Amino acid sequence: MVDPLLSFLSLLLLTAALAEATAVAAAAAKNVTMESATLSFSDLTLLGDSFLRNGSVGLTRDTGVPSSSAGSVLCTRAFAFRGPAGANGTASFAARFSFVIANQNAGSTGGDGLAFFISSDSATLGATGGYLGLFNSTAAAVPGKDARAIVAVEFDTMVNAEFSDPSDNHVGLDLGSPVSVDAVDLAASGIVLNSGNLTTAWIDYRSNDHLLEVSLSYSGVKPKRPVLSLAVDLSAYLKEAMYVGFSASTEGSTQQHTIKEWSFRTFGLPSATNATSNVSEQAVPGVNVTESGGGGAHKKRLGLAISVLGPVALAAAFLFFAWVSVKKLLLLTSRKEPIFPPELLKGPRKFSHKELSMATRGFHASRVIGRGAFGTVYKAAMPGAATTYAVKRSTQAHQSRSEFVAELSVIACLRHKNLVQLEGWCDEKGELLLVYEYMPNGSLDKALYGDPCTLSWPERHTVAAGIASVLAYLHQECEQRVIHRDIKTGNILLDGNLSPRLGDFGLARLMDHNKSPVSTLTAGTMGYLAPEYLQSGKATDQTDVFSYGVVVLEVCCGRRPIDKEEANGGGASKNVNLVDWVWRLHGEDRLIEAADPRLNGEFDREGMLRLLLVGLSCANPNCEERPAMRRVVQILNCEADPVPVPRKKPLLVFSSSASMKLQEMAFSCGDDVRGGYQVSKPASPRSEGADIER
Repeated sequence: MVDPLLSFLSLLLLTAALAEATAVAAAAAKNVTMESATLSFSDLTLLGDSFLRNGSVGLTRDTGVPSSSAGSVLCTRAFAFRGPAGANGTASFAARFSFVIANQNAGSTGGDGLAFFISSDSATLGATGGYLGLFNSTAAAVPGKDARAIVAVEFDTMVNAEFSDPSDNHVGLDLGSPVSVDAVDLAASGIVLNSGNLTTAWIDYRSNDHLLEVSLSYSGVKPKRPVLSLAVDLSAYLKEAMYVGFSASTEGSTQQHTIKEWSFRTFGLPSATNATSNVSEQAVPGVNVTESGGGGAHKKRLGLAISVLGPVALAAAFLFFAWVSVKKLLLLTSRKEPIFPPELLKGPRKFSHKELSMATRGFHASRVIGRGAFGTVYKAAMPGAATTYAVKRSTQAHQSRSEFVAELSVIACLRHKNLVQLEGWCDEKGELLLVYEYMPNGSLDKALYGDPCTLSWPERHTVAAGIASVLAYLHQECEQRVIHRDIKTGNILLDGNLSPRLGDFGLARLMDHNKSPVSTLTAGTMGYLAPEYLQSGKATDQTDVFSYGVVVLEVCCGRRPIDKEEANGGGASKNVNLVDWVWRLHGEDRLIEAADPRLNGEFDREGMLRLLLVGLSCANPNCEERPAMRRVVQILNCEADPVPVPRKKPLLVFSSSASMKLQEMAFSCGDDVRGGYQVSKPASPRSEGADIER
């Protein structure tokens, strides 16, 4: 019998092979180079406060007055603007992008705008305010005096007298300096940059004519007349390899800058003989790549035929393998024998469906004690016995079965005092059931955020120490390293003595100690995911350490990873990232103020500070700076000094050779990604949802 999983794998492999063959043949027929238009983290480098959300790029964060913010995003790959030795001149280029500049508070003066730039530096991040997060404040404010070669078109919403700005709504060309070589007031064009409207910009430079034009429109249709037309020779600033991107900044304001779409290409690159022209193109969020190239009528017809026959072949292959897979899957699910031979499961025992059904009163709603993404947990009291269990009931959906198999295979042989013990399992009547020991005090989440909170300071410290101990066991003491991937307060249970037990291993993975992690489907819960996990899809022990750090800060502060905070003056509330909030207090030497006020000061001050520093060190954006869990255990046992924590949270640079696509990421809730965090929709005033402030 052919396993359905093998059929699905065969389908995927064949589909991928046919798609690749079709794409290669079509590209050969058209004599072009094709590139993916899907946004991946390897395409972009994010600097400063920039972030990704729903396929858009945010450059600045929503700050409280008088805070400042600056961020940049640029293509990781450099563009060639000059030909080989002996070629004269530079390439022409064309950029099209849509952006939104919005003042967050009514009556705000706004500021300071954004800039599209071409730079010789791949780590372009400058000062805030009128420097637009692009230029260095230490450089002389004179065109051409910056050490870097920078060509920038600024969309400025503030008047900076020192830079000779014409108004608070202007477009200008900057060459190596925030002082524009030419700028134009947009009053006559009807465009207001900080109106909050989606605005589309076109920037075209023709090197042969030495002409730069900038056009703006609300409609998305390029107007006939540009708002800025300037005769300028950029050859002194366009080097052999340049990086293209955007930057923005604020200073004492709450303006936000977002790039919605972005396309860029160079053309007319001179060759040594000046006989041919090369085209280089790059795609970013929401933009289809333009194809350029030649080819005769015969090649065009061939490409058209392949483009038609390719999808037909893919559809036929899909239908055939889908039919085979469904047929085999039905045969598999209809069989009566268990999916795991009993001899392979030496620890947990097999329960019958009948006895579990009786123990849960037919899986009655009154026995539900928890719900998860792939199943429901019931309280089970065995008839005639004093034993109480917790039964996790999963459906027969493919992902649920995968989780069931993973959880059973991972946790069956694990033994630790701070693990929820697996007692048994059942696979009958089309249902997947896991049987655990019952935890009478529920989850840490309910205990910590219940009204009133039932956890004292000693109990909270015990929770932090216990979870650190079990993670050290999973990461470093098991025969195979276990990566949990979903550490959060909801998956930490409390036994009768309020001792912590780590549970829910549905997302866990086994890994040999000498093996490197591989990219997988990114999964987990918003607020607990490490930035590098979002970037590469590689779950490691260090991604677990990050999640543990967030849990520790929750235990100390009594605040969720993403928490509501009322704005001053009765304005709309905003969401604050817990790690950033605690780090800000640490930088202001007010770390002890992060302690949960519901403790009423009844805690050990030195112990609280030690635990807060442990949380920050584990939640460091740079994974290499996080301590191993064995070191954390030593710190909490006062056997080692805390890891030094910098006063200012380290900046995170998203740059990787990984090709994990945003579409491949799956979370337990929400779809926002910001500064390496995923954001969900709010469920309550103190929920884990909505935007986050970095």
